[in-house]
Amino acid sequence: MHNEILTIGPVTIYGYGLMIAIGIFAAYFLAEYRAEKAGLDREAVFGLTCWAVAAGLIGGKVMYYITTIQELLADPSLLLQAADGFVIYGALIGGIIGVVLYCRRKGLNCLSYFDLAVPSVALAQGFGRIGCFLAGCCYGRETSGSWGIVFHTSEYAPNGVPLIPVQLISSGLNFLHFALLIVFAKKYKRGEGQVAGLFFSLYSVGRFCLEFLRGDAERGNIGALSTSQFIAIFMFVFGWFLFYYFQKRGNRGAAAISV
Repeated sequence: MHNEILTIGPVTIYGYGLMIAIGIFAAYFLAEYRAEKAGLDREAVFGLTCWAVAAGLIGGKVMYYITTIQELLADPSLLLQAADGFVIYGALIGGIIGVVLYCRRKGLNCLSYFDLAVPSVALAQGFGRIGCFLAGCCYGRETSGSWGIVFHTSEYAPNGVPLIPVQLISSGLNFLHFALLIVFAKKYKRGEGQVAGLFFSLYSVGRFCLEFLRGDAERGNIGALSTSQFIAIFMFVFGWFLFYYFQKRGNRGAAAISV
């Protein structure tokens, strides 16, 4: 696992940043393609992506500060390390806010564009977790199993110790979520907002379980649960509420049309 992919003179391409960039571009082009198929405004996808990414970066950073508040109080200079430390749940919340603000500004249907965006988000997360693996961040617990991976030059994970490859497991889950969301949106969706609700539910369950395999300590705790597990409970409830609420609303609309 090497984070430094390529160095040309003073410029170094890092695996983490490269995977994030690939994820964002893949997400954008997928959303643009699906927007055309769904009869949505393709031109709006670029602005939507920019707002979601910008708000997601802010949200991820703010959530990181919240989960590391004790360290920040002890050493406020850590606030200046803007390039380090992001929390995916904060990025998701920030991205949601960004999508809502953009849709309201442009007079777009938020639910339609949420359903359009979330498969792209899952795809981008899949690439992003590969970046985590290359960098060694978000690492797993120590293991004696044959499936353990060993870092040698990581600035984040303990080197020379077999660790559960939780980043790759998370990446695989995100790609699986992406596939499930695409299939559901194409064949089984009954109402606007259902795809978004399914995404929140799938991600929260996967994240709750994977937290038991994580070995990095900078995630914060609320009682016996990590901060991410605590948030996952509420996100799961929220997701399934959206899913069933919009399913019923879609069913009522279909019944009214048939009458």
